[in-house]
Amino acid sequence: MTSYTDHFGFNAVPFSKDIDDDKLWLPPSKKSLVSDLVECVQERKHAVVTGESGAGKTCVTRAVRHALGNQPVRLTYCHNVTLGRRDFYRHLCHALGVPYGSTAGDVFLSVTRHVEDLARERVFPVFLVDEAHMLHQDTLDHLHILTNYAWDSKSLLSLILVGLPELEERLGLRRNRSLHSRLSYRLSIEPLSPDDTADYIRMRLAAVGCNKELFTSDAIAMLHEATSGSLRDIDRVAHSALRLAARKKRKLVERDIIQAVLQSSGYLGGGP
Repeated sequence: MTSYTDHFGFNAVPFSKDIDDDKLWLPPSKKSLVSDLVECVQERKHAVVTGESGAGKTCVTRAVRHALGNQPVRLTYCHNVTLGRRDFYRHLCHALGVPYGSTAGDVFLSVTRHVEDLARERVFPVFLVDEAHMLHQDTLDHLHILTNYAWDSKSLLSLILVGLPELEERLGLRRNRSLHSRLSYRLSIEPLSPDDTADYIRMRLAAVGCNKELFTSDAIAMLHEATSGSLRDIDRVAHSALRLAARKKRKLVERDIIQAVLQSSGYLGGGP
């Protein structure tokens, strides 16, 4: 427990990453994205999800993992994408717990056989590739083959690519057309609205035992404008604002507290 949690009577730190999947807060727009991705998996199709840094891509993918928990799927999360094609598939084999050979062909064959084995067990594999905008081009060149089974007549897995907006730009290039054409769901994650930001702050405070308004409305408005609705930045600024308010022995986080945090953090919105 930190000094500001004692000052405000919190039972935990309110804006930490330590939150269970089933307790994640999502605004209506992001709940709709989760529903779309669950539908994508149920239809055995493929998707690309893009959004700016901090827009909530991780929250959405965690919510998808929770939503698929009771379904006959096996979700494999792959985030080490700054690899060549062979090492990417080796990483995927390691995540799947599948033994693999030394050559690129052996590694790819291990993945495809595992997918086919799961199909016989009536388990549907889902490969979620995070930070996909950083994939090497030789990996992108090959990924569409992973989605092709029985002469492209069967869909034995769902591939979900998640990354920054430049991922969509890369997929739109002529050389990536084959993969792009297979991505039936093309989804974009937008930043929070001002009302979403206010609701999010209330939810995070309520989760640590605080059911009163600690942030004034003009403080929230300034915080939202400075962070452009980025969840990651909201967490950072709100955490710092609570610490500063506690040091000043204030019971509310007001506009001047947010302004001081923004100025010390170098946010453009921190001016008078």
